[in-house]
Amino acid sequence: MSAAARTPSSPGILLFAHGARDPNWALPFEAVAARVRALRPGAQVRLAFLELMSPGLAQAGEELVAAGCVEITVVPLFLGAGGHVRKDLPALVQALATAHPGVQVRLRSAVGEDPIVIEALAAAAAQDPTPAFLPAATP
Repeated sequence: MSAAARTPSSPGILLFAHGARDPNWALPFEAVAARVRALRPGAQVRLAFLELMSPGLAQAGEELVAAGCVEITVVPLFLGAGGHVRKDLPALVQALATAHPGVQVRLRSAVGEDPIVIEALAAAAAQDPTPAFLPAATP
């Protein structure tokens, strides 16, 4: 059945992060995905990575389409709009939209540019040090 013929079961939210060699790097992003699922119980939520980790954006997008999503919002989990967000990501989003012409794919701005995130980062940075903080590296 084509995406255009489906009844939308739920919106799709595709969280997009950079990726790293260390699998522990993804833990905060997995926590964000779990929290988004809790905040938006009717949405299908997937986490995707630009490089070094999987799934990539195309695979996560395919999963959302297979789940019946005809609207997908891509949310870059980046602090700013550097080259990956300004150049690489729009090309990946365009490829996803082209592969699924019956699906509306939207790209949000980097979350780090949202005033809520800026405030949360400032509040975290302004906290008194606690034992959870790591000591500074020495040369």
